[in-house]
Amino acid sequence: MIDWFPIRLSFAVATAATLIALVAGSGLAWVLARKRFPGRNLIDALVTLPLVLPPTVLGYYLLVLLGTRSAVGGFLYRNFGIRLTFTVTAAIIAASIHALPLVTKSLRAAFEGVNTDLEAAARTLGLNNRRLFFRVTLPLASKGVLAATALAFARALGDFGVTIMIAGNIPGKTQTASVAIYDAVQAGRDNEAFALAVTVSVIAAFMLYLINRFGRVGW
Repeated sequence: MIDWFPIRLSFAVATAATLIALVAGSGLAWVLARKRFPGRNLIDALVTLPLVLPPTVLGYYLLVLLGTRSAVGGFLYRNFGIRLTFTVTAAIIAASIHALPLVTKSLRAAFEGVNTDLEAAARTLGLNNRRLFFRVTLPLASKGVLAATALAFARALGDFGVTIMIAGNIPGKTQTASVAIYDAVQAGRDNEAFALAVTVSVIAAFMLYLINRFGRVGW
């Protein structure tokens, strides 16, 4: 009997992580694409760092930062009873951090490809920065936004190293599909591992197909 809870959890985690990464990545990408300030290259490097760090190293840093003995995690646990590690929240944090660099890089390239003359013309019509971003910059960069969404979802859906470090492997609670596949292989449950792996692959491929198809509409 195959437990499909990891698939449902992975889908929910990937969806939440994608939304978080898109919101945070949009702001970071716009700042990096449009502003020049001291420390800009440092911020870019820090945002990109999760792409090059081994997942277990990144997971260890997050475990130290968010654990109940840390300043941040300890404060939340002592004062509000909020435990971040070994929870679904931890899985979402892990997936978001791994998806954020891909979103930021994709959106930065998309924003840099927007004609600044169009933005300047919009400013002469009285648009402030917020309205300019949502009414001009973002629509013109829509293909980049769709690509970033696809990359973020696919990356979040398959996260393993960071997730298992800070969310753990608790069946029925924090066990995502990638962790469940690893667990099944280790236990010799080959049929379960195969079924979960194929399901994750189909979901990821289907989401990419839908986003790519939608991205061509009207172009």
